[in-house]
Amino acid sequence: QVRLVESGGGLVQAGGSLRLSCAASGSIFSINAMGWYRQAPGKQRELVAAITSGGTTNYADSVKGRFTISRDNAKNTVYLQMNSLKPEDTAVYYCNANLRRWVGDYRRDYWGKGTLVTVSS
Repeated sequence: QVRLVESGGGLVQAGGSLRLSCAASGSIFSINAMGWYRQAPGKQRELVAAITSGGTTNYADSVKGRFTISRDNAKNTVYLQMNSLKPEDTAVYYCNANLRRWVGDYRRDYWGKGTLVTVSS
């Protein structure tokens, strides 16, 4: 089975930085895109950043200029460098991958269990 494992979350003061990592493993033929979503208490899950295997990126307006997404396709790993963190960035961050498990398989989304990021003021 496909598994996504996030790491790097924690507690940081406002203005600080964290780097999240997500490694995909298991039955993977090809990955179309990977990304990060977050969900704060009482709010809907939202896209933070995404990147295709070709390197095209997309960011939420709220994190542009502060967060940078990158990937290592050979390792099926995606990173999220978070700088100038704000209290409103506090959320559980989830890794997402859109992939095919084998030739001819349909592309579908897989999710990690999440890592908590807490930004204190």
